[in-house]
Amino acid sequence: MPIIMAVCVVVGILIGTFYANHFSGNRLSIINSGSNKLNNLLHIVEDQYVDTVNVGDLVEKAMPQILSELDPHSVYISAKDVQMATDDLRGSFSGVGIEFTIRQDTLHVQKVISNGPAERAGLIAGDKIVRVDGDNFTGKKLTNEEAMHRLKGPKDTQVKLGVMRFGEKKIREFNVTRGDIPTKSVTAAYMLDKETGYIRIRNFGENTYPELLIALAKLAQQGIRNLTVDLRGNTGGYLQSAVQIANEFLPKNRLIVYTQGRKSPRQEYKSDGRGSYQHIPLVVLIDEGSASASEILAGAIQDNDRGTIIGRRSFGKGLVQQPIEFNDHSMIRLTIARYYSPSGRCIQKPYTSGDNKDYEEDLMARYEHGEFFSQDSIKHEGPAYKTTLGRLMYGGGGITPDIFVAEDTTNVTSYYKQAAMSGLIIQFAFEYTDNNRKTLSQYEDEKELEQYLKRQNTVELFAAYGDSHGLKRRNLMIQKSHKMLEKFINSRIIYNIMSEEAWMMYLNQDDPAIKETLRVFRENRAFPAPPAKEEPLKKAAWRWGISNKA
Repeated sequence: MPIIMAVCVVVGILIGTFYANHFSGNRLSIINSGSNKLNNLLHIVEDQYVDTVNVGDLVEKAMPQILSELDPHSVYISAKDVQMATDDLRGSFSGVGIEFTIRQDTLHVQKVISNGPAERAGLIAGDKIVRVDGDNFTGKKLTNEEAMHRLKGPKDTQVKLGVMRFGEKKIREFNVTRGDIPTKSVTAAYMLDKETGYIRIRNFGENTYPELLIALAKLAQQGIRNLTVDLRGNTGGYLQSAVQIANEFLPKNRLIVYTQGRKSPRQEYKSDGRGSYQHIPLVVLIDEGSASASEILAGAIQDNDRGTIIGRRSFGKGLVQQPIEFNDHSMIRLTIARYYSPSGRCIQKPYTSGDNKDYEEDLMARYEHGEFFSQDSIKHEGPAYKTTLGRLMYGGGGITPDIFVAEDTTNVTSYYKQAAMSGLIIQFAFEYTDNNRKTLSQYEDEKELEQYLKRQNTVELFAAYGDSHGLKRRNLMIQKSHKMLEKFINSRIIYNIMSEEAWMMYLNQDDPAIKETLRVFRENRAFPAPPAKEEPLKKAAWRWGISNKA
């Protein structure tokens, strides 16, 4: 027995030596897979590099680079940024309850959320937060990220805010107890006319579907017979929310969307026939800012011939990300599948792995190509597909609308572009609001406030303000762009002093897409008609952002 055991040991050593030499030679004595190479590289750097290296920081910098080699939407989110990345979709977050903007290295309270912690503590719109928990809170170190970090926090924790109030010289101190702050996805719901309801969905979060049902119930009480769902600028969110909303409008057993990937078998999402609005005439508005879940909803309505899509070609984001969390609470969102519309169209526009430059500049390329202004400039590079009624649609990325609405640039001048893109209009509107808050607050609706602002000649006031802030006055350009300047300036003042719904009501008054929507309803063309003969479907302004919340 001892002789047999000795022979076995010797044979084992010989076999082990053979495989070690065969697979590794003079290399490191590990299986030389990619993952082990990375781990081993980090160990070598930490052990032998000439200077001391923080390997953790090295990993944080390397992770985004690795994922960027896969596709444009696989991303790494550091632990400190995870909460910010998910708060907007969760339906609520814990904070003080304000909307703020940072101007001249100072945090300005733009709005105080009704019945929120800040309002209960006594803060008002226009206040400037200059101290947090006794520390100075101004200067170049003040960023949106830093403000979020300091103002948000666990529920029932307290933060001490030092506030400068307009017209006062002394700092006021407020103790604010953080609480749950709702974040709404449905930001406007009102009647465009006596029969037509309008609902704007800003994103698709956890509470979007119940918010939509509440909005529909509100409009039903006002006699809604037609419905417009505005998804312009909606960058997406949760798939399930888009599926629930599509289900509300579709007959039973209609395919809404399906996903499929290399390791993800085809998964179909179908309507269950329980929707309460299966027969209401429907228009969905989209533009180049509509992405992901927005495109799922628009594609489901279009491919099932359930309503009419109006606007411009959507973004083309059809990759499915799965969140994967690490032990330190950082996260990756890894692409595991693609979205396909009911007809089989892949929503994702083309991209080159590891080269995101062209992808990131796609919207600018569309603009320069003329796609925002001409229906005939839309490129259809993908295969053709058919809707339920046999209408032809095209793949190649995004959802092409049934009715194209060009972006109006007739009166755009270089002065307007510089005023808008420099942020001077938003800055002026905030300062004007701050200096006239008492007067502006007297107006109860956006129409009354609009008339007041027109009498104040805000364009002239802005021209003088811009001239004193480096934007040289150009009288002829100002005259040509007067209507656009007035719209932008007054819209921001209305947003600052009123609700987001009032802001949208003002913007929609002369919106070309809204006008086209009302025409479609008047002519009873919301439900697409089958093609008379088999032929290809004809080829088919700045939207202003919202402030930070904390």
